[in-house]
Amino acid sequence: MNVVITGASKGLGLAFAEIFAQGGHSLTLCARGAADLDKAASHLRTAYPGITVDAKPADLSKPDDAKAFGRWTLERGRPVDILINNAGRFVMGNVYDEPEGTLEEMMTTNVYSAYHLTRALLPPMMARRQGHIFNICSIASLQAYKYGGAYSVSKFALLGFSKNLREDMKPHGIKVTAVCPGAAWTASWDGSGVAPERIMKAEDVARMVYAAAMLSPQATVEDIIMRPQLGDL
Repeated sequence: MNVVITGASKGLGLAFAEIFAQGGHSLTLCARGAADLDKAASHLRTAYPGITVDAKPADLSKPDDAKAFGRWTLERGRPVDILINNAGRFVMGNVYDEPEGTLEEMMTTNVYSAYHLTRALLPPMMARRQGHIFNICSIASLQAYKYGGAYSVSKFALLGFSKNLREDMKPHGIKVTAVCPGAAWTASWDGSGVAPERIMKAEDVARMVYAAAMLSPQATVEDIIMRPQLGDL
């Protein structure tokens, strides 16, 4: 299969890329930072020489860039079998005192990126009546929490997008899965004081996504909800 992954240069995105590469699937990767994306793509090409790895930096929070990346992806000539909308950003804050513009930033990065890229890639998927879209939401999509602010608002919106898209795609043979993970260890936790064994591994989330992607055409996992064994932080 050909798997398109956004936010693929590190963290969960790189974990998704690794597990699909291990399965022999080709990758089309995107991230905002060109240097980190090049490093990730080079690693994957070296570790898994039997697959194709295409990569292009883009800021998907900008609708024109998201649409351009979609066009570039389709120009590769390979059908999109799986789309993992993982691009996103976390900014801690409260609704009442977070900096002006935080909501707009969270919505464009965490929601509009998935919306515009999905719309760009859907027509050929619908024509083939085949495909699977994973939207990487969050536990913050399910419940409010302290200092969630605009981030949590945007993740609630992304879950809403996933649920509406699921209904839209049912008659077209395309699966839609909302992934709502709790805390998973990535480089962003370095220096946080949180012990790695307290939270999940990024690979744990990747394994669940991979498993859901391998089901028969008759079965769809609509929601994946994961938390550390001891619960949320």
